[in-house]
Amino acid sequence: MASIQGNIELANGSRIGVVGGGPAGSFFSFYALDYAKRFGLDIHLDIFEPKDFTKVGAGGCNHCGGIISESLVQHMATDGIVIPSEIIQRGINTYTMHTEHGSRVIHSPSDEHRIASVFRGCGPRGCLDTNQRGFDNYLLGLCSDKGAEVVHEKVVSLERQEDQIQISTSKSGPRKYDLVVGAVGLNKKALDMFQSVCPAYTLPETTRTYISEFFMKPAEIQANFGNSMHVFLLDIPHITFGALIPKENYVTLVLLGKDIDKTVVESFITSEQVRNCFPEDFPMERAMTCTCYPYVNVKQGDHPFGDRVVLIGDSGSSKLYKNGIGAAFLTGKAAASTAIFEGVGEVDFKAYYAPICRDLDRDNQVGKLIFWVTRLIQKSPVLKRGLLDRLAKEQADQQSMLRLSSVLWDTFTGSAGYRNILKRFVYPKQVAGLIWSVIGSNLSVLKNKNYEKQKAGSTL
Repeated sequence: MASIQGNIELANGSRIGVVGGGPAGSFFSFYALDYAKRFGLDIHLDIFEPKDFTKVGAGGCNHCGGIISESLVQHMATDGIVIPSEIIQRGINTYTMHTEHGSRVIHSPSDEHRIASVFRGCGPRGCLDTNQRGFDNYLLGLCSDKGAEVVHEKVVSLERQEDQIQISTSKSGPRKYDLVVGAVGLNKKALDMFQSVCPAYTLPETTRTYISEFFMKPAEIQANFGNSMHVFLLDIPHITFGALIPKENYVTLVLLGKDIDKTVVESFITSEQVRNCFPEDFPMERAMTCTCYPYVNVKQGDHPFGDRVVLIGDSGSSKLYKNGIGAAFLTGKAAASTAIFEGVGEVDFKAYYAPICRDLDRDNQVGKLIFWVTRLIQKSPVLKRGLLDRLAKEQADQQSMLRLSSVLWDTFTGSAGYRNILKRFVYPKQVAGLIWSVIGSNLSVLKNKNYEKQKAGSTL
C-alpha cells in the first residue's frame, strides 16, 4: 500500500519473490524474514532456485572458488549465522606467495584461523561423497527454517502490473508479488528479464575467469599444501591473480584476470612454480575433475532498483575479484533492511540501498589501482625481489607490526576494503622499508652476478 509520503510499503500479507537462491538471495531472505518478525510484519517469501545444491558437479554449483573471509565469518557470527564444521573443507591459516624468484609464507596477522574453504554445491563432478554439505545449501536451509518457501523452478519471465510484479516459471502458472528481488548473478538472460521490469537498470560489465578442481588424497594435500592457500604472482599474460586452494580431498585452482582461455590456463599449470606445488609424478590434466570459465563483475551495473524491484549481489554491486560472497552479504542485508523498515519503492532503494552500492563501486575504483600495481609487480623482477625481501624481514622480526603482511593478507582474502588496504600500504615507514628492500635485494643480486663474472674470468 502507498504511504503518506508516496512510498510503497509492505504490509501484513505482502508477498516477496526472490529469484536466485545463492548467497545473495539467501542473505536477503534470511534478514527480510528476521526483520519482519521483529517488526511484527507477516509476510510470505518464495525463493526460486532451479539448481539442487545437494548435487555434485555443475548441477549443484554456483561456480566459485569457495573462500569465506574472516571478516564475513565475523559478521555472520554476530547475526547468529555460524558455519557448521562439516561444511568447512579446510581452515586456511597461512598464505604462500610464489614468484619466479622465490616464495614466502604469510601468516595471519592476528593468528586467528578464521578463513574457510568450502564447496558451494555438494562437490565437483565425479565426487563420490554425496553426504557433503555445501555452503549454498546451508544458507538456503537457514531461510527455510525461518519460513521461506523454496521453489525449485526456473523463472522464465517477469511482468510489471499495476501494483505488483508477476513471476512465471517453466513449470507452473504466474504468481504475483509486492517485491521481486534479483539475485541471479551474471546470467545475462535473467538480467535482461529484470531489465524489462526495471528499465533504468544497466547490466554489469564482465570478464571470463577460470576454476578447476584437482582430485588428491587428503594425505597428499596435507603434505604438499598443508593449511596454506598458495597464491602466484607470475608474469603470465591475462592473469592478475592465481591461487591453489586446498580442501579435504580436492585442490581448487582459481585464475582471475581478463579473458582467460585454455592457452592461458595451460601456461599457468605448466609453470615451474605451480608444478612444484604438486607431487613430482602427479597427473595434472587427468586429475582435473571439474572445470568452468565463469564470468566475474569488473564494473557495476547502474541503478539496480525500481518500484518493487531490487537487484543484489553480482547482479547489483559486487567486489572486484575478491570476496563476492561478502558483497552478497552486504547488499542482501541492506536491501532487506530497506524493504522491511523503509519501503519497496524506487525512492526508498535510492535513499537507503543505493549508498551501499556506491560505496562498493568507489572501493572497486581503488581496487583497480591496487591490481594495476599488482600487475606491475608481476612483470618486474626488481619489484618482486624487493617484495620477497621485505616480507622475509618482516616475518622474521618478532617485534614487527607485520604491516606489509597484513596488507597482502587482506588483498588475497578480500577481508578488508580496497581503500583501507591502500591507506595501510602507503604508510610512510612501510613505503620507505619496501623501497630499501627493493634497492638492497637487487644490489645484492648485482654483486653476486659481478662476483660470478670475476670468478669465471679468473678461472679462464
